[in-house]
Amino acid sequence: MAKSDPNQVLRQLPLVTGGLGGTLLLLNRVLTPGLTESQARSDVMGVILSALLILTGLLWQRVQPVSPEAVVLTGEEGFELDEALPEFTKTELAWASHLLLTNTVTRSMVVYKQGQVLMRRGVLAPTAEVTPGPILKRVLETGKAVYLVNLKIYPGRVEFTYLPENTQGVICQPMGAEGVLILAANAPRSYTKQDEAWIEGIADKLSHTLDGQCDDSAAATIQSTANPKSPI
Repeated sequence: MAKSDPNQVLRQLPLVTGGLGGTLLLLNRVLTPGLTESQARSDVMGVILSALLILTGLLWQRVQPVSPEAVVLTGEEGFELDEALPEFTKTELAWASHLLLTNTVTRSMVVYKQGQVLMRRGVLAPTAEVTPGPILKRVLETGKAVYLVNLKIYPGRVEFTYLPENTQGVICQPMGAEGVLILAANAPRSYTKQDEAWIEGIADKLSHTLDGQCDDSAAATIQSTANPKSPI
C-alpha cells in the first residue's frame, strides 16, 4: 500500500475544513426556523472564514505543486569507456560521470565526440551506437544546450534509442567542437537551473580535456610526418 504524503495532507486541510464549515453553516441555517440578528451576523462571519480557508487551500495547491514522480529506468547498470582513450582522459570521464550520477537526477549518460561514443555510464540501453537525429544535430551545429523536460511529449524522442526507453527527461549539453554530453533523468521536470549551470561547467571541463587530447594527437602526427624515421 502506497504511503500518503504528509505535505499533501496538509495542503488539503484548509479545503476540507472550509468546505465542512460552510456545509455545517448551511445546514444550521436551513434547520433553524428563526434566527436572531446576532446569529445572522455569526453566519456571515462563518461563511467568510470558510471561503478564506477554501481560497487558501486552492492557493497552496498552485504554489506548492506535487513533485514529479520518478521511475526506475529499464536497462542494465554499466560503465563503458573507449579503450583508446589515454588514462588521464578516462579518469576525467569517470570523475565527471560519478558526480553527475550521484548528485543529480541523472541515471544514464553518454559522451559523444566527433562521431564516436567515448563513454556510457549508468543504466545502459541495448543500443550503444549514437546516430544523431534532428535534436542532437541542432545542438552540435548551434553549440546551445537543449533540455527536454518531459521526453514523452516530444515527437523527437524516437532518436534517443541509445538511452533507456522510459527516460523521462533529457539534457543535451554541447561539449566543445563536435561533442555533446547527453544526460537521461528518471523524472520529468527534475533538473533545476542550478543543475543546468553545474552540468554546463562540467561539460566545459571535459571539453577542455578532450580538445587538448585531440590537439596533442594532431601535433604528434605532424611531428611524425615532418621527421620520419630512417629505414634500417
